[in-house]
Amino acid sequence: MKEIKKIQSFTELLSSPEITEEIEIRSSFGVCALHGGGLERATEAVARDVAENTNSSYYAVIQPEGSRIHLSSKYFDPNQSLKLGQFLEKIDTLISIHGYGKEDDFWALLLGGSNRELAYHLAGSLREVLPEEYRVVDQIDNIPPPLRGVHPDNPVNFPINGGVQIEIPPGLRWNREHNFWSDADGTPRSEDLNKLIKGLVSGINSWRDEKS
Repeated sequence: MKEIKKIQSFTELLSSPEITEEIEIRSSFGVCALHGGGLERATEAVARDVAENTNSSYYAVIQPEGSRIHLSSKYFDPNQSLKLGQFLEKIDTLISIHGYGKEDDFWALLLGGSNRELAYHLAGSLREVLPEEYRVVDQIDNIPPPLRGVHPDNPVNFPINGGVQIEIPPGLRWNREHNFWSDADGTPRSEDLNKLIKGLVSGINSWRDEKS
């Protein structure tokens, strides 16, 4: 696998003509994927489908296959992107979809971010639908510090209600039947990833019903 190149400028990231932004403005609830495409595979597919099925606004940065440029979330400055700025201006609550990989843990789904009440709510919905081999971690102290999503400059925490950063493990994003990443290079989506999407859709819809 190609080595990841780390940078610290959103402007530099967007300067590559092959890297694109996707945006759909719907409601004041938002779903995004900042590291979509070739970097954290299947994350933009999850964010896009969850947004469509909950009438949520959607934003993603898509890297082409083979691109491995990592910009930490705290550097995604809305002043450097008209589309990200437009997206964040319209929403009051955000779910940010990420993917991570740890050699010693392929099965833990991590729910970070500043809106802990929403994180606990979504965790309950996800536990109802995901197979037992996956662990849903919603206690912030049990999440590795780099994956907690609590930095104030992380866009997930910009909206007035804050948000939840969801880190999806490789075990959920990998299609074991086809031996490749779900939704990449024609590979179909794994059934487990569909269950994750179903749990998120259910959790978001019930959350909004409770708050309306």
